[in-house]
Amino acid sequence: MAGQAQITSVEALEAFRADLIIYLGQMRPVIDEVASEMMRTKFWLQNEQRQVLESQARQRQRRLEEAQAELFNARLSTLQESTILQTMAVQKNQRAIQETEQKLGRLKKWDRELENLAGPLLKPVDQLRGFLATDMTKAVAYLNQAIQALEAYKKVTPPAAPNAVAAPTDDTKTTP
Repeated sequence: MAGQAQITSVEALEAFRADLIIYLGQMRPVIDEVASEMMRTKFWLQNEQRQVLESQARQRQRRLEEAQAELFNARLSTLQESTILQTMAVQKNQRAIQETEQKLGRLKKWDRELENLAGPLLKPVDQLRGFLATDMTKAVAYLNQAIQALEAYKKVTPPAAPNAVAAPTDDTKTTP
């Protein structure tokens, strides 16, 4: 190894480390948003939408009962009114209840399917989240250590070359 090591790419490592930190800062919110959106959708299906449809079913059931009561009263009435309007109102409310029950059935189906379809898709997202949180954080720390080691190595001066060994002089006299 002659002379000092030629370290020229420390700046490239620093730039890569900075870009990696920026990338991680941008990816974490994106990954969190995916998981958050899934949770919001599940909550909407399991709570909000179900409550809306159940409330609608109760209202429609109440209207049906009122229409049936009006039809019953019309039939008992001594006046010979036509009960066609009341019969049509009962049928309309029965169809409305059937529609709500179908919506509730579809909602339950979507809830099951959402879990079955989204679960396998969310698994890689969770794995990516873990990778970004652990492995990439370790990579940033490793790059930091490598940069520090290279900077320290750049500052080391090479050892001085040893002086040429002096040739033995013929100063010694031999005695007979």
